[in-house]
Amino acid sequence: MRYRVLGGTGVEVSAYCLGTMMFGSVGNPDHADAVRIIHSALDRGINFVDTADMYSAGESEEIVGKALRDPRRRDETVLATKVYFPVGGDGPARGGLSRRWIVRAVEASLARLGTDRIDLYQVHRPDHRTDVEETLDALGDLVTQGKIRAFGCSTFPAERIVEAHAVAERRGLRRFRTEQPPYSLLARGVETAVLPLAQRYGMGVLTWAPLASGYLSGAYRKGREVDLSRGRAAITPHRFDPALPENVAKLDAVERLALLAEEIGCSLPELAVAFAAAHPAVTSVILGPRTMEQLDGLLKGAALVLDDDVLDRIDAIVPPGTDLYRADGVWRPASLTEPSLRRRPLGERAASDA
Repeated sequence: MRYRVLGGTGVEVSAYCLGTMMFGSVGNPDHADAVRIIHSALDRGINFVDTADMYSAGESEEIVGKALRDPRRRDETVLATKVYFPVGGDGPARGGLSRRWIVRAVEASLARLGTDRIDLYQVHRPDHRTDVEETLDALGDLVTQGKIRAFGCSTFPAERIVEAHAVAERRGLRRFRTEQPPYSLLARGVETAVLPLAQRYGMGVLTWAPLASGYLSGAYRKGREVDLSRGRAAITPHRFDPALPENVAKLDAVERLALLAEEIGCSLPELAVAFAAAHPAVTSVILGPRTMEQLDGLLKGAALVLDDDVLDRIDAIVPPGTDLYRADGVWRPASLTEPSLRRRPLGERAASDA
């Protein structure tokens, strides 16, 4: 396993990161099995584990805490988690990136993880309700207190990254050291601005969804019937319905990519993960297995090298900067989701009051 420096932190992390979103009630509910998968990944050279407080409503963090209970394992592991989504009940003032919520959430994560520090604490999504200065100030205080070692952002558009760095410089605050964007053979939009910005600012990059929610796992192929009542397809059927033109385009690309993988002697998932790892801005690719078999299959291609000819052929199938699959459907900017932000008051919309 190769190791790369995570942004400007000086910390070396493995080129693969073990993502734990599928551990717990939403994926693999067997804690003992999930712990075995984590231990297997660590024993095979992965030293980077990523989770979040909202994964299975905190259950994923509890599982990771069990896996890292041995102090030696904990010391050798770079542990990352996230904050933003409301966890642990209903009511106002829950979630987001206010100082109040961050301070509350980090204590809960530390307790579930069974540790006294988090190596990388990430804000899971942007929060248009909270001034980024408040967020950076709160996170900086957590670094000073020793509760976190560094902090980063996840699924931030380029303009929000620029804003955060400008505020940090202007106010003398600590800055985001990492970004965690969706990136895959079918979701290349971040190549346009986010990845170049990360390089410019010296940020580490952890990419998620390298298999595009199963499209690059081989689970969805052209001509196969899709069960829209189960799994991810049941949650967002419009993203998997093979009758929709945008999904036809994804499946067409998958067929061509699968053929390319076969020609170079690897599986489609191996091609997908190797592609993400080949970008010079990417520090680590997050793998999100649910079973040991899935972990074994993904690690099998760890030594795969995609030469320029193969990457050129991929560019011909899905051009650089193209998004055939929007992996960040969990979050959209308020400027699109809140009509009041793009509509003047009714009485002010006309160009003339006559």
